Amino acid sequence: MRALPGAATRGVPGAARPCGHAMRGLLKGAGTVVLLVALLLLGPLGVLAFGDLDLDSHWSQARMDSTGQAPDPATTPEPVVQVYGARTYNWRGAFGIHTWIAVKRRQAPHYTVYQVIGWNLRGGRSVVTVTERGPADFMWFNARPVLLAERRGDDVEALIDRVEQAVAAYPYPDRYSAWPGPNSNTFTAFVARRVPELRLDLPPTAIGKDYLPGGLPLASAPSGTGVQLSLFGLAGLTLALEEGIEANLLGLSFGVDLNDFALRLPGVGRVP
Repeated sequence: MRALPGAATRGVPGAARPCGHAMRGLLKGAGTVVLLVALLLLGPLGVLAFGDLDLDSHWSQARMDSTGQAPDPATTPEPVVQVYGARTYNWRGAFGIHTWIAVKRRQAPHYTVYQVIGWNLRGGRSVVTVTERGPADFMWFNARPVLLAERRGDDVEALIDRVEQAVAAYPYPDRYSAWPGPNSNTFTAFVARRVPELRLDLPPTAIGKDYLPGGLPLASAPSGTGVQLSLFGLAGLTLALEEGIEANLLGLSFGVDLNDFALRLPGVGRVP
């Protein structure tokens, strides 16, 4: 009996080969991603094993005092903007840092600190926290901060105006997610994009900086010296003069800083 034209080719050798090839391709791609993530995790695991993280102190007993890095307002009349970053509390510090912005206007007797703190949500408050009269360069739960950017001088007064405007415009005052964002680094990156004169180069350990506002896939780099492509902070690519070439996979960022000839590694940060 003759088969009708167009009848199914069930059992015909080779009919399932395209499907098999596609499946093998998907499995191979998934395996490559898993291997890459495993390699990227070596950075945080190395910091956890050999770094100087404080894994023993209770948060209520941790230091939050000044480290003496910020200019003393009593002897520094000029306006100042500084951005700091410090390892996050406990084991989380192996993966990322917490960042904040400190400003001091001309002749001001103290600094004002802007940062996002997630636990504010428990009390129904905005995650955007404004602190007056406290230190700008405080320890973050026993982790010493690193100065990431600084601007001083007469023209900085206008930058402070724009920083305050950007803080007020932050689109996630009632949302917080340590990974992939929005978090404290999302906030700092948002402000930096609004004030590109800061030329802020956030390190690869600033998880959340790649979470772009509104879910947009394209934006300027936080430093304002290039562009950034990101898929909800989970995958992306940054090309910029300050940041260099940096890829992001599941929040683990890696790349090369061509401006300063340094590697950018997850967990580790910048390595000259």
